[in-house]
Amino acid sequence: MVAHPEVLVQLRNKLVADVDSFNVLEDNTKHPEWLGCGGPSESSGRGMQEERRRRTREAPQVPERGEVMKSTELGHVRVKSLDTACARVEWPNRERSGRPETAACRRGVLSGIVVGDGESPSQGEGPDGSTQPAKETRAGHVGSDPHEPTSLRAIAKRARACKHHRFRDLYREVNADLLWHCWHALNKDAASGVDGLTAAAYGEHLRANLADLAERVKAKRYRAKLVRRVYIPKENGQQRPLGIPALEDKLVQLACTKLLTAIYEGDFLDCSYGYRPGRSAREAVCDLTFYLQYGSYGYLVEADIRGFFDHMDHDWLLDMLSLRIDDRAFVQLIRRWLKAGILETDGQVLHPGSGTPQGGIISPVLANLYLHHVLDLWFERVVRPRCRGEAKLCRYADDFVCAFRYREDADRFFEALPKRLGKFGLEAAPEKTRIVRFSRFHPSMKRRVTFLGFELYWFRDRKGEPRVMRRTARKKLQGACRRIKEWIKCNRHLPGRELIRGLNRRLVGHYNYYGLRGNSRSLWRFYQWAMDCAFKWLNRRGGKRKSFTWPVFTRAFAKLGIAKPRITERSSARRVFA
Repeated sequence: MVAHPEVLVQLRNKLVADVDSFNVLEDNTKHPEWLGCGGPSESSGRGMQEERRRRTREAPQVPERGEVMKSTELGHVRVKSLDTACARVEWPNRERSGRPETAACRRGVLSGIVVGDGESPSQGEGPDGSTQPAKETRAGHVGSDPHEPTSLRAIAKRARACKHHRFRDLYREVNADLLWHCWHALNKDAASGVDGLTAAAYGEHLRANLADLAERVKAKRYRAKLVRRVYIPKENGQQRPLGIPALEDKLVQLACTKLLTAIYEGDFLDCSYGYRPGRSAREAVCDLTFYLQYGSYGYLVEADIRGFFDHMDHDWLLDMLSLRIDDRAFVQLIRRWLKAGILETDGQVLHPGSGTPQGGIISPVLANLYLHHVLDLWFERVVRPRCRGEAKLCRYADDFVCAFRYREDADRFFEALPKRLGKFGLEAAPEKTRIVRFSRFHPSMKRRVTFLGFELYWFRDRKGEPRVMRRTARKKLQGACRRIKEWIKCNRHLPGRELIRGLNRRLVGHYNYYGLRGNSRSLWRFYQWAMDCAFKWLNRRGGKRKSFTWPVFTRAFAKLGIAKPRITERSSARRVFA
């Protein structure tokens, strides 16, 4: 365990090192040379100048000191405000002499302009003619759930107040009360582990079993069981390995996960979306769309880490834990889960030297912690301050997209990324890592990126304005069509209402995730495919049933209440710098 304060400082600096590829350029005022990709740079050219003038004419006036802007029926009106009397507008990502920006500069001051998602708002501009989106952080909401145990709320409060505090006696918090609370949050329908113990059998003598488990943990007689390995198919035809822990291991892991979440949720940056309370993959897609639409970004680095959960270095992970945890017993408990044997489908037992089972309850928070140090902090403290223009990271687990204003910044990041990942035992997947020209001045469906099941691309809307569009990724849509076809084929014998209920569950689940604005065509394509498959296989049920005609089939499904495609994205107000 790391204990001395100087050693902790050295470890923090070591984790955020690797600045060789991002040295500050000698002349920060000179724009980089154009490196191709079909057009001028984002900050030069006649088209950019005309766009700046147009947006400047349409932009509402920026309030002066002590004033805010209020939206009325007549437009934006200046209103005196005591809260902003001493405020000074700071523009983010505008470095001086290559020095890292301060916290106050990163936050900036909001002008009070609220932009809705479903409309084309007027844009304000920064000193360089760019709009600066801002978003509220969730650090202040961590641990505020009234149903959480008091100890978790106290830990979260202390973690937010002191960013370098090292917690002790966490092992003692894994007691009967926390295990009882975790039992109610546990998924009772999940598959069982190597011992075959189910939640129903364990719950017959629940209090006695939890008391015995808590006593074994307290006396340090608890031992992690083997992890059962299962494989599920992937979209590309390969197999994804999953690890299923035993029931008691799930309980203890969930207790430790809640403790780690209370500590680290306030430390995780706002660019991280995966496996965090109150966040989702859809939110990551919507936020990335907003940043690309209203930010000054011209190039995207699309990346994915190959076999991330199988290549996490245990030593690095335990060193990262030691920065905030000073409890040898608690860290040793996590080490046991990392070193636990894996029971393969052929009966062979493997002892991994790296990685964490994908499917374990504690694996997501450990993965977030690992990439928080490997990627998020490095991008925030090393990459962004050394870029000439704006830079933005959006990450969901091991899938992330980095946006840059200039090609030179994107090239340097693209070259430095493999070295940074290799230092921590990781590797970027070459087939999923590339640089894409992504600009409002080059709208085309050929220049698109795939992120979390969506394809994002610039295209002109009905009014002729360039806008970031979203549609269901082709591979995801093909996989969804294939699965709905197999389900209809295998369940065509069900009675009408039962068939419709099962079909609606799958249709609504698809709409709930992919129902974003601008994606109606993909939703209706999936719906029509499901109707074609239902018409085909219901007419092949055999027996003495009469075949459906299209008018009869349509009336029957309408009467039974088939779920039609709908947009499920909610309208939300967002703040932009002006």
